[in-house]
Amino acid sequence: MSESYELELEPAVAEQIFGAGIGQARDYATNLVLDADLLGLLGPREMPKLWTRHILNSAVVAELLLPGDTVADVGSGAGLPGIPMAIARPDVHFTLIEPMERRSGWLQHQVDELRLTNVTVLRARAEEVTDRKFSVVTARAVSALPKLLRLTVPLLQPGGRVLALKGSKAQDEINDSETLRKKLKIAGFDIVLTGKAHLAEPTLVVVTRLN
Repeated sequence: MSESYELELEPAVAEQIFGAGIGQARDYATNLVLDADLLGLLGPREMPKLWTRHILNSAVVAELLLPGDTVADVGSGAGLPGIPMAIARPDVHFTLIEPMERRSGWLQHQVDELRLTNVTVLRARAEEVTDRKFSVVTARAVSALPKLLRLTVPLLQPGGRVLALKGSKAQDEINDSETLRKKLKIAGFDIVLTGKAHLAEPTLVVVTRLN
């Protein structure tokens, strides 16, 4: 990692968001700093905003989960948003789905080192997972919403939800997905801001609800 980029100090609000899991969150942040550049998880330019843009931005999406939910994090990569959400919500089980061997191996190492008993790592592409269904699917920086829904909806139970972390074009992506309503049995779309109580820039999530 280049020395020309300074690391972001842990924001005070991190302890409020993670509670008893703050130690795990700190260890995860340290591991990202050590390994992100080598494995292509995050570029060095992301280090000055590691906590706010990546770790906390992901963790606050856990507000939308219910106790006992089963969550598939598709294209998990560096474990975002799955690992921060799992640390924040030990009452929810997460499956991190990642096709690349090096990254899935790194994820498994994190799960073991951080002792995340509510997390399973699955090396696979989303479309290859046909033997199980989840109540929630999460995705961050995977693809535009129409393509993402084609990938993720087959993973869901009836009445399940896709939580897609998105940006300023969220409504445009929803509009582009309207033609999929009938085919994918979509009940509706919502745009939700998570982390409003903690973050200066809350995380925008497109929630797709199934019938």
